[in-house]
Amino acid sequence: MSLQPDRDASSDWLSASQIAQAVAGRKLSALAATEAALARIAAHDGVLNSFTDIVAERARQRARAIDATLAGGENVGPLAGVPFAVKNLFDIAGLSTRAGSKINRDRPASLRDATLIERMEAAGAVLVGALNMGEYAYDFTGENVHDGPSRNPHDPTRMSGGSSGGSGSAVGGGLVPLALGSDTNGSIRVPSSFCGIFGLKPTYGRLSRARSFPFVASFDHLGPFARSVEDLALSYDAMQGPDAEDAACSARAIEPVTPLLALDIGGLRIALAGGYFEKNLFAEAREAVARVGTTLGVTRTVELPEVARARAAAYVITTTEGASLHLDRLRTRPNDFDPAVRDRLLAGAMIPAPLIDRAQKFRRWYRARVLELFNDIDVIIAPATPCVAPQLGQQTFMLDGVELPVRANIGIHTQPISFIGLPVVAAPIPLQPMPIGVQIIAAPWREDLALRVAFALERAGVALAPRPKGF
Repeated sequence: MSLQPDRDASSDWLSASQIAQAVAGRKLSALAATEAALARIAAHDGVLNSFTDIVAERARQRARAIDATLAGGENVGPLAGVPFAVKNLFDIAGLSTRAGSKINRDRPASLRDATLIERMEAAGAVLVGALNMGEYAYDFTGENVHDGPSRNPHDPTRMSGGSSGGSGSAVGGGLVPLALGSDTNGSIRVPSSFCGIFGLKPTYGRLSRARSFPFVASFDHLGPFARSVEDLALSYDAMQGPDAEDAACSARAIEPVTPLLALDIGGLRIALAGGYFEKNLFAEAREAVARVGTTLGVTRTVELPEVARARAAAYVITTTEGASLHLDRLRTRPNDFDPAVRDRLLAGAMIPAPLIDRAQKFRRWYRARVLELFNDIDVIIAPATPCVAPQLGQQTFMLDGVELPVRANIGIHTQPISFIGLPVVAAPIPLQPMPIGVQIIAAPWREDLALRVAFALERAGVALAPRPKGF
């Protein structure tokens, strides 16, 4: 890489690691990298609609401070000068935390950034804005009735996926090299699959959720999106660490992953998810899983127990916990919700307590049975979505000869995994004309294994984030 100081980085489609190396080596200023990102947002977000807020002056001030620190001979961290953006359910000082809703716009401006924003900036990154999302994170499509849909960079007539649709769209379209999102039932993995990028849903409790707007507290995860596995690992490492402000955030020691990526995976025990995960798939999803299996030399298939019941239980807990959080809003401002979100939350408020208790008991049973599988297996490969990104506004699709609602069934393969908090890397398989993702699933706290397998697939040229035409 040969960059002249202050050269406009926007034409180079630089990765986060390339930007950080150039900024740290004084070949590119943090301010130039920030201006390049702001210019790309200005040029392309009119099509993608991935951003809801731009914090340009804050970003410029942060970039100038980084340049001054470097000029003084000090280190600024592994993400030096890297622009990033966050789903608009993260608190950003000076902005109201929308969480994709109309109602939250009446909230007072946040006084402090979310913990993960603070940690990203402590590692040298530069926040440039907040990203579009499905209302209150209850969405798989990326279509927001208040802010409009975030659009797929590979085909703007298609969905970006949800609920972190703006995050997937912004990274997939090259507006920023890194973004943060949330995943409750699949909201990192679905946009990653549709937009052709890498995403990490870490172990439940691994990354702090402090000062982010919740959806389902017992399912919610926060995590990064990137166009390379190295960038994904760099951002993940920057955000690790316990946080007393999030009761679920483990006191487990920080375990850096980036130095481990290139380790040989030859000894890993890898299996394809069979049974439930072989059903309800379009041809593209089958091809993606087959390519990965062939590349890794996988000969073993494993069946997770009672997966359909796990998905049903996930729905019960999602709707009831979500309804409990929003009861006051449902009573006082029902007409200010997206009707589809409102109606599902109202349904959740009416689920009887014995059914909720059964769902929670089943959840404990299911987690124990799935964890037993990891006594003999290190990593499981499964489809991330049943199909490539549907058209915006598409209501149904045909799966195995049955017409099903799109919005409810995009997460058919992600819900049974986040239900029990397993770490997953979504890896993009660059099919034509649209990419699609696979899930690389590991045991709790073994993000390192999932990332190492993703890195091996990337090096083999099988898992890659393709550059969309026009971006």
